Amino acid sequence: MNRWIITLLVSVCTLAIQAQDIEYTQSDSALVVKLLDVAKHQRGTENPIFYFGKKFLGLPYVAHTLELGDKEHLIVNLHGLDCTTFVETVVALSMCDQQDRRTFDAFCQNLSKIRFREGKMTDYTSRLHYFTWWAEDNERLGIVEDIAPKTAPWGAFTAVQTININYMSAHPSLYKQLKNHPQFVAPIKQYEQASNGRQFRYIPKKNMNWKQDTALGVIQDGDIVAMLTDSDGLDTRHIGIAFWQKGELHLLHASSLYKKVLLSPETFYEYEMNQAKHTGIRVFRFKE
Repeated sequence: MNRWIITLLVSVCTLAIQAQDIEYTQSDSALVVKLLDVAKHQRGTENPIFYFGKKFLGLPYVAHTLELGDKEHLIVNLHGLDCTTFVETVVALSMCDQQDRRTFDAFCQNLSKIRFREGKMTDYTSRLHYFTWWAEDNERLGIVEDIAPKTAPWGAFTAVQTININYMSAHPSLYKQLKNHPQFVAPIKQYEQASNGRQFRYIPKKNMNWKQDTALGVIQDGDIVAMLTDSDGLDTRHIGIAFWQKGELHLLHASSLYKKVLLSPETFYEYEMNQAKHTGIRVFRFKE
């Protein structure tokens, strides 16, 4: 499958235009347009994140698709997704649907806005590598919102995560771009340190066994969920999309275990209890 690179002029503010290289295949761009055209007539009132997420069921899980080439550029790959690129792709499609902009250029502009700090791609350090960065940046841009209560009562959000990230700067040899460009390690470390100590409320995994008619019911179909960890210098280990089935919470995600995008057969609680290093979830809602 031939991958093409084009240069797209992306509007990053009212007075500036940014040239951006985009790598994709013809089938990627055709699929984007097809999905958006069909959604205009078929989505109805269904949550857009859940609607578009299900369109990728069965798609192969493929890791490291954003690590192509030596220079940071926008990579579009709708034929192999990991957990992060799956969620980013679905959010970008939902934004296009919301905006009624049903072109591949619009999709690329939205994907770039989601993926890079303040929506502006410069180099490897501008990518939102940790979910904490991704969440904070996309909240500032008004794309998603953290649904955890800001004041008591906390409902299902009975635990607090204190950010302590350093995995990338502590293990630069594990990242192609950091290994090839050691000058990027210092700014990555600065970003990590700027995040450390921040606190966020989350739902501990023991509470995820609650039913839909309890305080856990604040979660809606299509909410974006980040599975948290408190070890190894990381903030999260996986992300996906929540949905309810027969009163129990489930997970739609790109699974490295099953090697595809799927609706997990087990409940979300059962899934989490089998993940020793997971502590619980933060929950974000796409702002329609």
